[in-house]
Amino acid sequence: MRKISLIALLATFTALSPLAAQEAEKPEYPSPNAIVEAAPASDWVTIAPGDLLVMDLAPDAEGNPRRVIIQLMPEPFSQGWIRNIRKLAQAHWWDGTSINRVQDNYVVQWGDAGYDNPESGETEQKALPEGLETVPESEYSTQTLPNFPHFPLNPDKLSDKQVSLVINAMILAGIDLENFDLDQEKKKKDFPNSLRAQLSDRYSDVPSIIAGWPVAAETDEKTLIPKFWPVHCYGAVGVGRNYSPDTGSGAELYTVIGHAPRHLDRNIAVVGRIIEGIEYLSSLPRGKGQLGFYEDASKRVPITSIRLAGELPAADQPRFEYLNTEGETFAKYADARANRRDPFFIVPAGGADICNIPVPVRRVSGE
Repeated sequence: MRKISLIALLATFTALSPLAAQEAEKPEYPSPNAIVEAAPASDWVTIAPGDLLVMDLAPDAEGNPRRVIIQLMPEPFSQGWIRNIRKLAQAHWWDGTSINRVQDNYVVQWGDAGYDNPESGETEQKALPEGLETVPESEYSTQTLPNFPHFPLNPDKLSDKQVSLVINAMILAGIDLENFDLDQEKKKKDFPNSLRAQLSDRYSDVPSIIAGWPVAAETDEKTLIPKFWPVHCYGAVGVGRNYSPDTGSGAELYTVIGHAPRHLDRNIAVVGRIIEGIEYLSSLPRGKGQLGFYEDASKRVPITSIRLAGELPAADQPRFEYLNTEGETFAKYADARANRRDPFFIVPAGGADICNIPVPVRRVSGE
């Protein structure tokens, strides 16, 4: 990928501004979907089959298949739980388990109905495979995100990933990129902390998107070294646990089907996201028991199998790509999501919650 700079990327927004388009009486702004559709093939990143989980549910009442595809998080996030998930999938542990909980505007949860779920009414537990890790609370966040700037930043020496993360964070924060003056900003006495203050939201110092995933960061005031964690957005997949932070093995998983529960960030491990088939989960009848558990066992949806896509025959492996979040196309897409200027919209929002800029993912045909 060609080298980009913060100044150069900011310049792309200036070129799109109404002031730069003086000859046009009414500037035309493409919609987010139009920007994604026009993205060249080089802007898409292949998701390795080994990073996909394929969950097949029992067919619906009309005999239609129901398949859900989950993308697992990349390093360095949540890797202890993800190693456990890989072992569970390889052991076919989820075969014959079920979806046991559907709580409206919150989560769908699956696994063994009797596993650490007193609300389900079940007491017998399915034995777990040997060798699963006990993952400590410290793994809910990380300081080892590769190629990410520690504060304070030096805007003249940022890597491509650092540039894109800062730009994406600025878009989320509603900073006017068309009129942002980096030279003036750098003259502030407390720069770059002054910029960091503008980027913060209610849950973190800096929410942004890097390597295809929404993340957030909090900076240690003494060391100025940030800790990062993945964010609970719609479709995020997390690890169910009991009260002790290290009780979640990865055997009990859930996905978000409602408003983003950001209060769960750093309290429960996020291990992936659903990239296809979430409608098979979000449309399920809501559980009537405590926390949305099904009181009637017959309401549980059987899970036929969960497999790593890389273990399926090559012809059966689903293939997906995500839009590179470190380039100009994604920056333009994110800006269009945060500031809708296409014909339907009257008032651009001037910013966006991190979960309102989903990373585009597309299915692709095999070779």
